[in-house]
Amino acid sequence: MHPSTTQGYADQLGTAIQHAIRAHTHFPKTPRDAVRLWDRQTPYVVHPIWCAMTLLTETSLPEQIRYPGAIALLWHDTLEDTDLPLPEQTQPLVRMLVEEMTFVNLDQEFELVWQRSETTRLLKLYDKVSQLLDGIWIKDARWNQIIAHTQKLEQFVVTTYGQLNIVKIARSVCHPR
Repeated sequence: MHPSTTQGYADQLGTAIQHAIRAHTHFPKTPRDAVRLWDRQTPYVVHPIWCAMTLLTETSLPEQIRYPGAIALLWHDTLEDTDLPLPEQTQPLVRMLVEEMTFVNLDQEFELVWQRSETTRLLKLYDKVSQLLDGIWIKDARWNQIIAHTQKLEQFVVTTYGQLNIVKIARSVCHPR
């Protein structure tokens, strides 16, 4: 998704954000899928929005990753957690990224993410860091599994994409309990 104008991209981004809000607010598979687990009040959609906006700050990444990656991050939990499908006009690359980011559960992700595209592994680092930022509810054993997984993703991202902001954030939150 290469925007032809800044305004055009802002409009596309706004539409994508609205789809994410609609999916998680009006079409969650369960009531718990509409809110963050740590307080059961914060709208779930803050998570994909944070992921997408953080990716967009990575100006050293090429636009071919940032723009479709941001939309994929906005919608990355839509297939897992909501009954709203992706929009019909979803670009094939965005659809592929969303599908590659979709797993039955976290254990499946731990195993299968390494068989997915490099871009999906990059995007998963944003997902995991966001999860850790509000993961007060995660039990210690699971926390440590997520930390180990996130550290592997972080090493992959450093090797493949360099020292991104998300790497710095990941390093600051990846501490075992």
